[in-house]
Amino acid sequence: MTGRIHSTESFGTVDGPGIRFVVFMQGCPMRCLYCHNPDSWDINGGTMMSTEEILDEYERCRAFLKNGGLTVTGGEPLLQKEFVAELFKKAKKRGIHTCLDTSGVTFLKERAEEFDALLSVCDLVMLDIKHISDEEHKKLTGHTNKNILDFARYISSRGVQLWIRHVVVPGITDSRSEWYALGSFLAELPTLKAVDVLPYHDMGRIKYEALGIEYPLAGTPPLEKDIAVRAKNVILQGLTDALKNPSRQK
Repeated sequence: MTGRIHSTESFGTVDGPGIRFVVFMQGCPMRCLYCHNPDSWDINGGTMMSTEEILDEYERCRAFLKNGGLTVTGGEPLLQKEFVAELFKKAKKRGIHTCLDTSGVTFLKERAEEFDALLSVCDLVMLDIKHISDEEHKKLTGHTNKNILDFARYISSRGVQLWIRHVVVPGITDSRSEWYALGSFLAELPTLKAVDVLPYHDMGRIKYEALGIEYPLAGTPPLEKDIAVRAKNVILQGLTDALKNPSRQK
């Protein structure tokens, strides 16, 4: 089986536990205002690679992947979920830890079983929750967040470990009340293992310029790291309070 691949990275350190081999899939339906990989949007772009070619690349650097494994990200890997499922199935036969990094945007609750083959070979899912408010999520990404929150619940119901990622962007996702609401939602996820809160940066701006695309957040300053730390504390407080008082959960 072959898939459209944007690129690979041999020594990823922020893409799951340990040092990871990272596969960036090509194609994404979302248009997040802070996206730093606009070159991955085109579903017809990238390079065709087979699962065996990717695993061969992995094996060449396996000795250096300390306590790590294989992470597939994007773009949006769920656009090619059958390919990723096949890749992970083969990886697990080789004793490789598998991690899916996704926005969850293609998930539909009424067709949840279509995602079972992939989730059955995922050791970990890293799920981006861009904004807890549906209306603000639409402004930020062009899509609803309802199916994404459904996917978070479904992943956890399948017993798969779940890490949540959230980017704090000045003027967009920097509301204390929304951080707290996100934490309250996370209390619904029994397999939650970690919450990563990341500060917005504009390092992808140069890619927009190279592609001749206007950068959507021109003028938005990178977020100070201490604000991201503060946001994580509020999120965790919302989570803790919801676990103590289930009626607070949505």
